[in-house]
Formats: sequence, C-alpha cells, structure tokens
Amino acid sequence: MAFATFRPSSSMMTKPFAGHRSRRDLVPGRGTTRIGDLPGAVALRSRPRRGFAEIHASGAEDRSGETTPPPLSPLPPPTRHDPVRRHTISVFVGDESGMINRIAGVFARRGYNIESLAVGLNTDKALFTISVSGTEKVLQQVVEQLYKLVNVLKVVEDLSREPQVERELMLIKLSVDHHRRPEVLGLVDIFRAKVVDISENSITIEVTGDPGKIVAVQRSLSKFGIKEIARTGKIALRREKIGDTAPFWRFSAASYPDLESMSHMAILQSPSGTFSGDLEQSSGGDVYPVDPYNGFVVNQVLDAHWGVLDDEDSSGLRSHTLSILVNDIPGVLNIVTGVFSRRGYNIQSLAVGPAEKEGISRITTVVPGTDETIEKLVQQIYKLIDVHEVHDITHLPFAERELMLIKVAVNTAARRDILDIAEIFRAKAVDVSGHTIALELTGDLNKMVALQRLLEPYGICEVARTGRIALIRESGVNSNYLRGYALPI
Repeated sequence: MAFATFRPSSSMMTKPFAGHRSRRDLVPGRGTTRIGDLPGAVALRSRPRRGFAEIHASGAEDRSGETTPPPLSPLPPPTRHDPVRRHTISVFVGDESGMINRIAGVFARRGYNIESLAVGLNTDKALFTISVSGTEKVLQQVVEQLYKLVNVLKVVEDLSREPQVERELMLIKLSVDHHRRPEVLGLVDIFRAKVVDISENSITIEVTGDPGKIVAVQRSLSKFGIKEIARTGKIALRREKIGDTAPFWRFSAASYPDLESMSHMAILQSPSGTFSGDLEQSSGGDVYPVDPYNGFVVNQVLDAHWGVLDDEDSSGLRSHTLSILVNDIPGVLNIVTGVFSRRGYNIQSLAVGPAEKEGISRITTVVPGTDETIEKLVQQIYKLIDVHEVHDITHLPFAERELMLIKVAVNTAARRDILDIAEIFRAKAVDVSGHTIALELTGDLNKMVALQRLLEPYGICEVARTGRIALIRESGVNSNYLRGYALPI
C-alpha cells in the first residue's frame, strides 16, 4: 500500500508563522512539525529540554523514499513518592467511656490498620502507644485529627525518629511432651524468658523484648507446635541524652506538690473517687456521644493508688477478662470497641497483638460488670462479622501478665536506692542518663502498683504500660487461691 507524501503549500513555505522574527520554514517531504515552529516557542525554548518531544506524522517518507519510523518520546521523570514507614505515636488522654473507640476510629476512617495498640496508665492520664505504617503526609493528617479529640491532654508525639526504648510482652503456649521439654527449656534460657505454667502436654512461656526478639522467639518455638499466643502492643519511652539538664516533668503530682492544684481531670472524678460517666461531650472533631452508665459506677483507674475491681462484691460486680479473636484488617478494633462504648462500658485494660494464626489478632480486655451483663455483651460481640471467637475466662484459672516501662527522676545520690528497689521487684534497668533511670517490669497488677508507689517519692517522669494479656492454665492451678495462705513447712 502506497503512502501519500506530505508536501506543504507554497504559502506555508514562504510565509513564516506570526510572532517569529526569523525565517523558520517546514522542510518539504519531512512531514515533521517541530514544537519550535509553533506559537509561543520562544517561551518554551527558554525552559529546560527535559521531556522535549517531537510529533511525527505516521507513515511519512523521507527524500530517499524510505519510511521513517516515528521516534519514541522520552518517558517523563518518575515522581518521588513519600515512602511508607512504621510510626510509633504516643497520645496522652483522659479516661472516659468510649475514648479507645474514638482514637481507633480516627485511624479506621482513614484506612489505617493499627499493627499494635497498648493502653498505659499515668497519674491522671492514659498513654496510648500506637504502631501504624503509612506515609509522612497522610500520618500528619491523622495527627491533626487526633488533636481535635476532647480529652487529648498532651501533644501527640511521633517517636519514630527519636532514640527510644521499645518493648513488647508475649505469652506463648506450646504443645510439648516430656521428651522435648529439655530442648524447650534450653531455648527459654537463651532468650531469657520465663515459664509461667507447665502441664503434662503443654508449657506456657513469658518473654519480653523489642519486636525483633519477639519474632525470633516465635520462629524458634514454632517447630514444637504453637497452641496459643497473646501479645501486647509495643510501648516506647524516649531515651534521655546524657549531659542534658533535667526537665520539669508534669506527670507526678505526688512528686511535685505544686501540681496538685493544676489537675486537668478534676471534672472526671466525683468526691468518692469514682467516675459516673456523666460528661458533656463537645461536638467538634472526631467525637461522638456514648450511652450513659445508667447508674453503673466503676473505680477510677488512672491513679497510682487505684485498685481495679477484681473480687466480686455484694451486687455481683467484678472485673471480667475477655479474649477475642478477630481478623487483622483495618477498622476491626474500632468496630469491636464500638460495642463497648455504645453500651457505656469503661474498658479497664486493653491489649491488641497478633495471634497464633497469620491474619488473626487477639484482643484481651478487662471490663467491669456482672455475669449477666457480660454474657449479653459477649453475644453482641459474636454478631460482628470479623469476630471468630469470644471467651470470658474470668472463672477459669489463667496466667496474666502486664508490662510497664517507668522513668524515674534521680540524681547520682539516689541512683543506688532506685536500683535496690528494682532488684527486689526483679525489674531491669533499660536506660540510664544523668538525671533519669528507666525500668522494665513484668507481672500482675498488684506488682505494678506496688513498685509505682515506692518510686513516687523520687519523682516519676513517665509511665508506659500495656494492658493485661492472659492465657488459660492447662495445669488447672488457680494462683488466686494460693495468695494469702502460708506455705507448708
């Protein structure tokens, strides 16, 4: 098939385009129009020649009669995208019903999947330590939305770029018979873990460390057969630089008496030290109203001297420990905690982490209530699509653990006293500076509160705590019955 040769008319060959002082004619037979011949080419020529392209008529012939293939235009330069990084965010909030649901909702509505969440306790605040993956730009928008929450008391901090002490806690139950038990105990000694329960065909291990250590322990023990895993979220405290001056901490009213008159949360506490839940919510930001407590009163938990409601009282009210298995997808934590907040339940403890199966997360929470109300709550949670299992293990023997990082303001004279107290509680010093010491402690709630009370006179700077994680004891031994009784001689 022959192709017609493009030949410009005589008027095009003799008359230049308007706006050009020099003669720029099209070459006959080329069939090519250059960008420099178009109007406005003077302005275009002054720019860099990156991305310069030519427009060729398809099937044009040169003077020799051969078809000239159209040249390929250079590809545009690749755009530099904001890299996706893992961020650790700390948020100080006031304690009230539905606060966990609101913070989780900020991330869920923007498609963030919370990798880990730890709810810690300070003197008059709760510390949320959240680990998410995302870009810097989008994460900044999330932080701006967190500022709009009513009870956010302190500036939201992103500790990703700061030197930090980070720790996680894991309880792992293995299916091990007595033949392979020595090999497991050898790995326990290597990773400096602890055995918290042992039965004829299983063993439960407690291990703490950074996220890399937790993953290494799980991989090393997977060959024995993992039955259950309960993990907390990551908690982190900023490392203090040696040589810096001691800042004025605003976290412990007992250590600084002049702060007692500056209580931000006086509205949250009634004269009896309980929280009734009758708060007027602001309508700004990501804040939604919750159902009232209807006369249901729980103890205020954001105090070093608070006592969580463990034993059953005359009305049948007690703390219930729930273990929930859910799909690891964005927004599932917001959906589950929404069931609690809409019914006015004040979550006393919350720990979220990966479970034994890939794509499944375990939520361990402590909620006050009677057996009847908790049973109705469990039925409502079961109706959620992404929920696999819900177990109330309150009336079963279980092993429970919490993790705490506590930073104490000390000078060189008091440092020895702090280390002696830490040795009594089997706590470990994880960071030391010229004016602070950071300690790591694992145990039950009573152990945490006892250490915090002893360290208050020295000045508590920061406290980061995880929620309670629990696994059922296969041995059937209930340690609650062993407390308060003398050991046989």
